[in-house]
Amino acid sequence: MSKIRVRFAPSPTGFLHVGSLRTFLYNWLFAKKSKGEMILRIEDTDRERFVEGATEKLLKVLEEVGFDWDEGPFLRLRSVKIKNQKLKIKNLNELIEQKGKYGPYIQSQRIKIYQEAVKELINKGRAYYCFCSKERLEKLRRDQQERKQPPRYDGKCRNLTDEEIKSHLDQKYSYVIRLKVGEGEIKFKDLIRGDIIFNLKDIDDQVLLKSDGWPTYHLASVVDDHLMKISHVIRGEEWLPSTPKHILLYEAFGWERPKFAHLPLLLNQKGGKLSKRQVESQGPEEPRRREEVEVEDYLASGFLKEAIINFVALLGWNSDTNQEMFTLEELVKSFSLKQVQKKGAVFDFKKLEWFNGEYIRKKSLKELTNLCLLYLIKSGLIKKMNGEYEIRETKEIVDLDWLEKIIALEQSRIKKLSEISLLTKFFFIKKLDYHSDLLIWKRATKEETKDNLKKAILILEKIPMREFNQEKFKKDLFLLAEQTGKGELLWPLRVALTGEKNSPPPFEIMEILGKEKVIERIKEAIIKTNNKQLITDN
Repeated sequence: MSKIRVRFAPSPTGFLHVGSLRTFLYNWLFAKKSKGEMILRIEDTDRERFVEGATEKLLKVLEEVGFDWDEGPFLRLRSVKIKNQKLKIKNLNELIEQKGKYGPYIQSQRIKIYQEAVKELINKGRAYYCFCSKERLEKLRRDQQERKQPPRYDGKCRNLTDEEIKSHLDQKYSYVIRLKVGEGEIKFKDLIRGDIIFNLKDIDDQVLLKSDGWPTYHLASVVDDHLMKISHVIRGEEWLPSTPKHILLYEAFGWERPKFAHLPLLLNQKGGKLSKRQVESQGPEEPRRREEVEVEDYLASGFLKEAIINFVALLGWNSDTNQEMFTLEELVKSFSLKQVQKKGAVFDFKKLEWFNGEYIRKKSLKELTNLCLLYLIKSGLIKKMNGEYEIRETKEIVDLDWLEKIIALEQSRIKKLSEISLLTKFFFIKKLDYHSDLLIWKRATKEETKDNLKKAILILEKIPMREFNQEKFKKDLFLLAEQTGKGELLWPLRVALTGEKNSPPPFEIMEILGKEKVIERIKEAIIKTNNKQLITDN
């Protein structure tokens, strides 16, 4: 096999897990660096776990992350919207088209190929009919468990005569096809783990074709990898025990086997295997919470694709340098399977947040504003009307230059785009809802706070509306703060403007809000200090 050909072959059983994204990424990087070809194949032969619409979702997410591939299924319409997991379609071809000369690339469309392959193995004496009932197999398993033996088939149907097989088939007995495993050892070199040996006495006579005529994963995967000329199988460590079964199949067919590389497990913070659905994230002073590890959830909550790719690339691989931030082009240039570690890689959610924050700060203000605008709309603070953006509560038209100033305040603070709505909400609402006690700085009194806010108003009211900027009011307010105490003035001033305990400095906020709203909010705060709440305390 001279041409490097790798594949990503997920089962459409739900959403794209971050571990699956890493498998795709490593295959993709390996192919790009080797000037090889990347194939996407959908392994949907397990009909009990099949989720309708999952294939379309998977393709959509891979495209959103920014990947391409050379062969396989593609979304026919790049803009197709898949709203939920129960998407109903009459024909898969309505949404998906397949490209490449080794298709179809969806296994449910290749059933006859697998059935013909099994016939070949039976004719060679490398596979056999098994007519054992479900009840017998369940009893066999129970008996083995009681004897503390590994559950495996006992070979009862291994040596049926041709007459017995014909008789059972004529009587319409249900059957499966099993691989006839011999004796000895299976040896192979894993490109990450080195030499590996499996004793065949530990390998079961695996089912190749199920009673419904559908192939098992093992048969379909090997047949497809051969027919699609896959040179390297790069997959997760959980598939390592399946490798000797696959090698036996290659030998049974008389085919050249590909090279194998098994990636390390993804681990949670406690060192356990990372859950398929969730990962725990807990800081030293924060409540325990659970974070989804489905890639589409990260995209939806405002993790940038660049950050996700960079973070995922380092889950088990390093460049032998101190570099942490990589562009996709740099990853292609640096990637090597030799630098993939054997031990499990810990999924550090805070590290992902750090990466995302770094990439957010690299964005131009204009690009970041456009990205944040989607979340401000989603949260209901802003709506789009007749091609313009409007603040929902006040009905004011949003000036994009004004919006950029707001985003600039938070660019150095946010870790994900979805935080922008909560952090900037006070710019878009009419009335702030906070308790009067929040206005008080440490040991200051309500009277002192009220007096300080009144003095601030006197300074601000003297400034003409058009000249209301930091150059005009910052110096005078600082002089006042030196007289009153910085905390005693700046703290209640910031709370009066935002209603929040934590926010950017008040001067930047004042300039963005404008004179009228600033004075209005300070007056509301003064009323609060008199316990005459404009808004009910919570």
